[in-house]
Amino acid sequence: MKLVVDSNVLFTFFWKNSVFRDILVKGGIILFSPELALKEIEKYRKEIIEKAKISQQDFKEIKKELKKNVAFIPLEEYTDSIGTARQIENDFSKQEVGDFLDDLDFFALAYELRCPLWSNDKLLKKQNKIPVFTTREIIILLN
Repeated sequence: MKLVVDSNVLFTFFWKNSVFRDILVKGGIILFSPELALKEIEKYRKEIIEKAKISQQDFKEIKKELKKNVAFIPLEEYTDSIGTARQIENDFSKQEVGDFLDDLDFFALAYELRCPLWSNDKLLKKQNKIPVFTTREIIILLN
């Protein structure tokens, strides 16, 4: 199964006893994410280190391991799908559009790759153009 994975799910890779890691070990999935997600991981580096209770060195090593398990795709490879993904914003209220646009790259990549999005963001389930699976749903699908 191919999936585009959002930043918040990627963040959990840094936690001990991560469900995300358990899912990777089981296999059967191929993960993609926009390169933008790597920038978000760096942006929230300090917060991730604090929450995961890891050192700077651990962060670097775990990030390197994450890169081995997820294909990070440059914007150039899914630019053509940005416009199509923007059409999804019509499924959201004016208050929700800003939050959706924060995830636009993930939707565009999912559209480009013709695969679902793995996200625990309930807002993203309000649209019906790209399937969105929560971690719980992924676990059920893989069992």
